[in-house]
Amino acid sequence: MKVCMVIPSYWARESKDGGRAGDAVYDHPTPLDEDGTLHRALQSLDVLEDKDFQVVVIAAATAGDIKDRVEEKVAGIIDEASGTVDVDIKLFALSHLEEIHSLLQSRGMDEYVPLLQLRGYSNIRNLCLFIPHIFGSDLAVLIDDDEVFEDTKFIGKTKEFIGSLVGDRTVHAVAGYYLQSDGDKSTMKKRSPWMEYWGQYKVMDEGFDRIIWTEPRLKKTPFVFGGNMIIHRELFTVVPFDPDVPRGEDIDYLINARMFGFSFFLDNKLSIRHLPPSKSHSVWMQLREDIYRFIYERAKLGGQVEKEGMVRVAPEDLDPYPGRFLRSDLEEKIEGACRLLSEEYLEQGDIAGSEEALQNIELSRTDAVPVSNPFQDLCELQKRWKKLMEVTAREGVRSRLREIIEGEKG
Repeated sequence: MKVCMVIPSYWARESKDGGRAGDAVYDHPTPLDEDGTLHRALQSLDVLEDKDFQVVVIAAATAGDIKDRVEEKVAGIIDEASGTVDVDIKLFALSHLEEIHSLLQSRGMDEYVPLLQLRGYSNIRNLCLFIPHIFGSDLAVLIDDDEVFEDTKFIGKTKEFIGSLVGDRTVHAVAGYYLQSDGDKSTMKKRSPWMEYWGQYKVMDEGFDRIIWTEPRLKKTPFVFGGNMIIHRELFTVVPFDPDVPRGEDIDYLINARMFGFSFFLDNKLSIRHLPPSKSHSVWMQLREDIYRFIYERAKLGGQVEKEGMVRVAPEDLDPYPGRFLRSDLEEKIEGACRLLSEEYLEQGDIAGSEEALQNIELSRTDAVPVSNPFQDLCELQKRWKKLMEVTAREGVRSRLREIIEGEKG
């Protein structure tokens, strides 16, 4: 079984420059003047017993004007790691994508160019599927650069169940889980009143207790972790990530997969250590991003119609998390949580933060509401994605695309 591991790495302007209007927003991109976590992640590959796989690092820049420096920085990290780790590591940057776009355009395939972009979480995850496809891989292993491998048998476990039958269901994708830096199994030890009301961490912990920390080892799951996902080519050549979901693209992908009749399972023996830097965004912004994603996903579920070969997914099918946030009481949860958060900001003397928290309520009724039917949009996207997979599987096209990815730049 041929395995391709893809690791996105996010980079921003130097610390002194900060962000600018129009820059892509990610949780914790590494400033160019810092070392970041990528080298640590690549070094940890050395603990793996099975090294018969390819690694591709995707260099994602927050802005186009730093793309060359980001490519140079990541290439240097790969070169350094490659000298100490016996694994084939390649670089994929914007220059590679531009060559791919040119190739598609030269062959009259302009319509597929928008499907391959290097901005936004879902688009980058789609490249995590496209690259293994070009390499002819059976499995796409999605890992993040703020993680380290500790389980020597990790690669063997990725292959153990994928493609097999569990009951009457084929295992099309497997999710692992994160070991936290402090060893705690819960999401957060101390929660403020607005967090208790919102209830996201409580429901997540309930889901983790039910799915991760119990037997059997492999079970159907309503949630997944984007930095520990194994996807079979039968799935990744048919279903893409949805670029219209603002974040939470990992769980959204599970929803998409289920709608098209594919099965996701969680393996409670497939773990990776998660050592993320602290998030740089304000609490009101983090809450706003969750509000947008839940409203979008609820609209996707609510917009379903009967289609041949598709499976209707209900919020209850995704309980406890994220299903509890995809019901009709979502607006009530949003208003209550945002008012409590606003009060918390006022107690801290942060007037601007308080106003932004209240603004989340208004945005949940206006800007966050999709203007079109996300389900119908997904169906159209899926048709185009499947066709892209088919046309790029033609040997003449695939071999040239492989040459681009394997080029001198890597």
